Amino acid sequence: MPDTQARIDQLVKGSDIVLFMKGNASFPMCGFSGRAVQILKACGVDPKTVTTVNVLEDEAIRQGIKEYSHWPTIPQLYVKGEFVGGSDIMMEMYESGELQGLVGGSSAA
Repeated sequence: MPDTQARIDQLVKGSDIVLFMKGNASFPMCGFSGRAVQILKACGVDPKTVTTVNVLEDEAIRQGIKEYSHWPTIPQLYVKGEFVGGSDIMMEMYESGELQGLVGGSSAA
């Protein structure tokens, strides 16, 4: 399991915006993952600039990300190495304008 945690840490810290989700930005495989992608788009983030990790393709990552973040559900958003939250938190932050400020500097490719 330490190898999985190291892989997750590299993924999280390797890109400005990382979304662990079911499916990918072009083809989300669950409603919550789709909602997370739509929220990022609404913030002006080009989905092509988001590193997405399809947890359905790797069971170790699917379980390991929950331990890494101490958060039980997927999707999970990370911005500049920091855990933001799942789709409900993303929506709350979007509605308050906080998420736009957080990802705004990261959306320029």
